Amino acid sequence: MFKRLDLAIINRSFWPVYPVIGEALMRFAEQQAKKRKVGVILQDHVDIRAQLLKHQRGEHVNFYPAHAFSVSGSSIMRRAMDAVFFMLWVFLILLIKRPRKVYVSTDPPVLVPFIVMLYCAIFRAQYFYHLQDIHPEAANVVIPVKSWLFRILRWLDSVTMRRANLLITITQEMADQIRLRSDTRSSIAVLANPSVSFDQVKLPEHKILGFTFCGTAGRLQRIPLLIKAIEQYCHQGGVLPFVFAGAGVYANDLERLAQQYSNVTYKGLVSASEAAQINVDYTWALLPIEDEVTRYAFPSKSSSYVFSGALIAAVCGNEISVAKWVADNRLGVVVTPELDALCQFFFNVERGQYDAETFDFERKELKQRLGFDTFLRKLTDLVVDMDRCTNG
Repeated sequence: MFKRLDLAIINRSFWPVYPVIGEALMRFAEQQAKKRKVGVILQDHVDIRAQLLKHQRGEHVNFYPAHAFSVSGSSIMRRAMDAVFFMLWVFLILLIKRPRKVYVSTDPPVLVPFIVMLYCAIFRAQYFYHLQDIHPEAANVVIPVKSWLFRILRWLDSVTMRRANLLITITQEMADQIRLRSDTRSSIAVLANPSVSFDQVKLPEHKILGFTFCGTAGRLQRIPLLIKAIEQYCHQGGVLPFVFAGAGVYANDLERLAQQYSNVTYKGLVSASEAAQINVDYTWALLPIEDEVTRYAFPSKSSSYVFSGALIAAVCGNEISVAKWVADNRLGVVVTPELDALCQFFFNVERGQYDAETFDFERKELKQRLGFDTFLRKLTDLVVDMDRCTNG
């Protein structure tokens, strides 16, 4: 006999490819599957069923994978076509499995959440919309979208926000932006993304004086500025090491930089545990971000940087949320996003001009807020509250 899903979880980027939110949602699905019928709709980058069997994960969870035709470094057109394909796949699975509740994230943005909204409106289901970033505004910061297309996409997403039973986002600044742009009356919960696991990390006796960047080398991360500053630093005699890990549109540029300078290493796409180990081994973690985009997104690697114990160098303006987060929590320094200022910062580190006593290396309270257990507990509480409202 046909049995509906109680909860569908939709996020194109899932475990084990995306270690932070992917692992968090895997744990959430496994937890929820103990007491309700749960299904996960995702795109398959790594033969998910083989990975589940290998790692003994996903017990009692139903998986509905669609083939992935693009990665983070693919062209915009290819990624857009892939997003449309996944949207159609999501709608098909929703029609077949008829979940009573749907969790949908902004990966991919706009189209899939809108399809979820239509499904829930037609079949009287509930959905909560987790905005890891706000599109199309976040994308429009770096790659301007045609005005007519921008208006359509923004309208679609605003409708999805207004009809959601619950909205979840990462920072209060993003919550304010959501309220402003959509005029939604839905409740908005602020829930910081957790860090990757550091259980398998080996703590070094002494950190290496140098810099790491672990994450997507994408259009929002000021990678071209970072590359120019490193080139200038090396040309002027700088010797500290730089280690980059992760994929993205600037991956080839980072690889060329590593081939040019002996103190630059590009490791490509690495596992979550390898990225964690890299961050732990070095004294400084680079966090470059376009100022405007912080109204619509927050760097996902920031949580892992906190747990690594590395000092954070936020390359951005002083008044944005990332800069205030670094300064208020004494996590590191904020560097003006200018070529000479960034190059000078590298030399300041090399010359030992930063006093360690001004920074918080233990970060106990912040680590507790960014732990997986905290994320799961808060996300579970939100689902329980939705159940209570439905039954009450």
